[in-house]
Amino acid sequence: MNYFLKANKNLFTYSLIMLIVIPIFGINFFISFLGNILLLLILIPLLLVIVLFIGFNSYKSKINTCNNCGAISLGLSKTCMNCGANLENISNNNKFDKKPSESTIEVKAEEVK
Repeated sequence: MNYFLKANKNLFTYSLIMLIVIPIFGINFFISFLGNILLLLILIPLLLVIVLFIGFNSYKSKINTCNNCGAISLGLSKTCMNCGANLENISNNNKFDKKPSESTIEVKAEEVK
């Protein structure tokens, strides 16, 4: 009997704790406790995905494209690394100030014979 208690010390300890705690708190406590653990296992990855999405959008907002050569920069420099054009004008210009007719390309269709 002494060997059984030494070999299964964890099982004996946890079963003793369950026999003491269940009558005090009830079975509803354990069901809600397990439910909260499962809820955390679902919500923590969801929270991480939301944080990554916000971080990606903030990173994406810092990217500038040069009007002269089309090179992409992270907005850390004031001039284009490729052609040397001023990139501050790009970040200062508000893209919503332009009229749609100024930024669209008109294409005329021609009949091919």
